[in-house]
Amino acid sequence: MVHNIFKGLGIALITPFNEDGSVDYASLSRLIDYQLRNGADFFCILATTGETPCLTSDEKSRIKDLVVEKVGGRVPILMGFGGNNTMAVVEELKSADLNGISGILSVCPYYNKPSQEGLYLHFKAIAGATKLPVVLYNVPGRTGVNMTAATTVRLARDCKNIVAIKEASGNLEQVDEIIKDKPADFDVISGDDALTFPMISCGAVGVISVIGNALPKEFSRMIRLEFNGEYAAAREIHHRFTDLFGLLFVDGNPAGVKAMLHEMGMIKNVLRLPLVPTRISTLQKLSEIMKELKI
Repeated sequence: MVHNIFKGLGIALITPFNEDGSVDYASLSRLIDYQLRNGADFFCILATTGETPCLTSDEKSRIKDLVVEKVGGRVPILMGFGGNNTMAVVEELKSADLNGISGILSVCPYYNKPSQEGLYLHFKAIAGATKLPVVLYNVPGRTGVNMTAATTVRLARDCKNIVAIKEASGNLEQVDEIIKDKPADFDVISGDDALTFPMISCGAVGVISVIGNALPKEFSRMIRLEFNGEYAAAREIHHRFTDLFGLLFVDGNPAGVKAMLHEMGMIKNVLRLPLVPTRISTLQKLSEIMKELKI
């Protein structure tokens, strides 16, 4: 039996860049140390927040190796493997070096807009191509297609190594329906920082977090309080960050969290096209809130 080990605070790891656009491996290494010291329960690498579509194969391989080496088996590592060509994803999975990787995160196929049956067969093929645990990723705002609760539950029942879903539909009714109908050994993980508090209260087991790159200690504390049933204290932390949640995504992800990390002196504020840094007005608002929160 394959179980979900991706619980608590997961970090949707950014990719820092130097001023010349090259990957800043030194800052990445320091960032991983910082997150491990401050409550990270697992890492999610080479996914959306890591600007993975704009990385070369060599860069992705080097980033994966660096994270595996730095983590040293202390926490699980979830690695992004997705695409809108099912056969290509299956072949990539079969040939990939997955040494040190604890599971794979696979996003709904984007652009093609498949039916629910197409989504089911796509993920069934991916699950059949690996023995590692598979975490589904539903993010209709990016992919153009929503995987329904019924399709998610069907996959959870039919594919024993599909262990969880990162739900970023923003639809709490859908999340609740999955949690109500899912098998006991299948978990829901929040894919939206702003909805982590209500999702955990409904039964989600954690988050794959963007803000956790910058504020792992605070965000992991909120999650742990909620797991312990201390909802009032957890809600207080959630509401402290409400304004930040909106600002982090107003100019696209990971522009907001990179601006935060730059303000904290941890990385350079550089993204790869077609993504660009936050607007000056957003940066000023972020800076003001961070001062108020004493970050």
